[in-house]
Amino acid sequence: MDSTALMGAVPRTAVPEESTGDGPADPPQPRRGERVVQLRPHQTGEGYKSVYSELTRPTLASRVRTGVRVTGEILITFGLVVLLFAGYEVWGKSAIVDAHQNDLTNELAQAWGPTGDPTVVPSAGPSAKPSPPVRGKPLAGLYIPKLDKNWVVVEGVTQQDIRFAPGHYPASALPGQVGNFSVAGHRNRATFWRLDELDDGDPIVVETKTDWYVYRVSQSRIVRPTQVEVVAPVPGEPDKKPTKRMLTLTTCNPKFDNYQRLIIHAELDRTQPKSAGRPAELGG
Repeated sequence: MDSTALMGAVPRTAVPEESTGDGPADPPQPRRGERVVQLRPHQTGEGYKSVYSELTRPTLASRVRTGVRVTGEILITFGLVVLLFAGYEVWGKSAIVDAHQNDLTNELAQAWGPTGDPTVVPSAGPSAKPSPPVRGKPLAGLYIPKLDKNWVVVEGVTQQDIRFAPGHYPASALPGQVGNFSVAGHRNRATFWRLDELDDGDPIVVETKTDWYVYRVSQSRIVRPTQVEVVAPVPGEPDKKPTKRMLTLTTCNPKFDNYQRLIIHAELDRTQPKSAGRPAELGG
């Protein structure tokens, strides 16, 4: 045969042997390197399933693990939120209150004018009658030397009034007057947080336009929120005519709650004009 005739020849394929009819034909053999996944018949006899289906089928244990994991992630997230809120209460809110206190200090200094400066001696002539306090406006300075804290007190005790400063109860006496100069403040770290540390005899100093008033703590007590008689002209005796010059500080109790009130009563010890400098209790 001519050698060129082989170039167009088609190779002969093997013809499979006919089935003998005794059983099913053998499955084709896998090619070299081909991956084979074995199939198992269902217990019910309906079709086949992969051996890997047993690994992906959800079980009671896998459901429990998923529930525990999801619950843990939720608790961790909640814990982070609580920590952020606590950080805001401790540092964030204090920074905000301090910033507003600086603004109130400048506003009070402008309202008092030159006579608000302790280095300026007021004239000997009769002083004008002070105008009544305006709601939300700065009224006086409040100093507690033992706590190394001081604030500007505003007029009013609504939530808006005392948001960034202690507030004066409008119906109570003014600083230095006969009666009960009463002041409310929030129990946060920027305001009356450590008020429970005060003891009898500790000084509390109030600053007005022309004078310093030095009070001394006379009583500390815890009352119910409904016991509003603590800010009466005579604390605890609203029908009695006052004869003393008192100061009362009120705040929530205990810390982080408000189902009680912490009350600090103080009595006026002495008055010092600003022309004499700062009181000794403030390092004057």
